[in-house]
Amino acid sequence: MYDMHVRRTTLALVAQGRSLHSVSRQTGVSRSTIRSWQRRIDPLRSPESCPRCCAAPGPPADRAQYAYLLGLYLGDGCISPQRHRKGLAYLRIACADAWPGLIDACEAAVRAVRPDGTVCRVRNEGCVTVTASGRHWTCLFPQHGPGRKHERPIALEAWQQAVVDAHPWEFVRGLVHSDGCRTINWTTRVIRGVRKRYEYPRYFFTNRSDDIRRLFTDALDGLGVAWTQAGACNISVARRASVALMDAHVGAKY
Repeated sequence: MYDMHVRRTTLALVAQGRSLHSVSRQTGVSRSTIRSWQRRIDPLRSPESCPRCCAAPGPPADRAQYAYLLGLYLGDGCISPQRHRKGLAYLRIACADAWPGLIDACEAAVRAVRPDGTVCRVRNEGCVTVTASGRHWTCLFPQHGPGRKHERPIALEAWQQAVVDAHPWEFVRGLVHSDGCRTINWTTRVIRGVRKRYEYPRYFFTNRSDDIRRLFTDALDGLGVAWTQAGACNISVARRASVALMDAHVGAKY
């Protein structure tokens, strides 16, 4: 008999794309047992467990975390099918090693949106990919599709827009954490014959998709945050009052 921790850990290793043989050698669980767990312990297999597939479709229960995860997904996320199991797909969100707090926040958001699923971290050069498998990620993120996001239309469905309207700061924070940054700019001025250096914070959001940038700026407009276009793919927030708002609700990555 194996406890649930062993089962979830084993399935998480399989979700990384590893062979059943290597997982079996590491965990001591036979391949036949792992296969049976894959058939039986698939917490996302039933329509009733998906808020979009039930009789009365709605958003995930934790809407704030979903808004944050939506921002992360639009920036650095993708959904890809699993080769050997029809209908199963991986949600993958890349997070830079430089921001361990972001990695933790991303994993927490995935777990909040699908609390009965399994989540693992796959280490790559310079980044960690937070990965979760399931049959309904495409239901929750209908923006998925072939090709790169900036090469195809990206639009929110009505239920997603309602979530973003209810939790705009979480959505903005997810977008900034994926494709944005908080920087310190500086300039010099001559005051009474003495040149002095002045520093001021600034936020940038960079994305090649016109549609995703528009989702970002629409959210900022609703929040009263002033922004400017800074180059073809960059959005800048530099006014003092607007930066103060961003500091209060978004903050620098950590």
